[in-house]
Amino acid sequence: MPTLPRVSAVPLYLSRTYHWAYLDHRTLPWLDRSLVVSTILWGNAARLMQAAVEEFQAGQRLLQAACVYGPFSRMLADQVGAEGMLDVVDVAPIQIANVRRKLDGLPQVQVRQGDLAVPDTVAAEAYDAVCCFFLLHEVPPIERACIVHNLLGAVRPGGKIVFVDYHRTHPWHPLRPIMAQVFRWLEPFADSLLDAHIPALSAHSGDFEWKKTTLFGGLYQKLVGVRRS
Repeated sequence: MPTLPRVSAVPLYLSRTYHWAYLDHRTLPWLDRSLVVSTILWGNAARLMQAAVEEFQAGQRLLQAACVYGPFSRMLADQVGAEGMLDVVDVAPIQIANVRRKLDGLPQVQVRQGDLAVPDTVAAEAYDAVCCFFLLHEVPPIERACIVHNLLGAVRPGGKIVFVDYHRTHPWHPLRPIMAQVFRWLEPFADSLLDAHIPALSAHSGDFEWKKTTLFGGLYQKLVGVRRS
């Protein structure tokens, strides 16, 4: 995979495109409200979060790829339980601080800064499971391929990876024109994900058995990969 140079801890695409959403102390408390998260996902936030969480089990060592607004990290921590471990990795210090605050007091949680597009941010075959929830549509194609490759490599034989993200809607979907404008104005990297076959982004994909389901008229997808033992 290509090596991605960094001029600072936060990638340029993030600071230029999503500063308002993820790096601004003024907007973070507002965006982190469950009602706002639910509104952004057209009332599907709880359903999508539960669809991801139910793929994991108590006692697992689980990697969460990037912080998520709302209760998602707490749901994952509760799912793996006190005998498991949740490792949350994000590139933005402000997001790390926010999740540490929300998960304070949970001994099974580790939160750390790291760029998942960079090799060695996560160790090879270090996790029983990996969860990537609405991250891939927010990164450019080169970084996206690096992230997918690194995440797949972090899954142990017999382990599982779960991607939940946007997907190309059915042609008749009433939100299709609205989402096209949302992506154009606010999510410039999303359109390149909608028709992408995520496993094809990494040479590790052949080590996994894959199953994809779509939700809400195809607007969202859940992709589950189980690594062959």
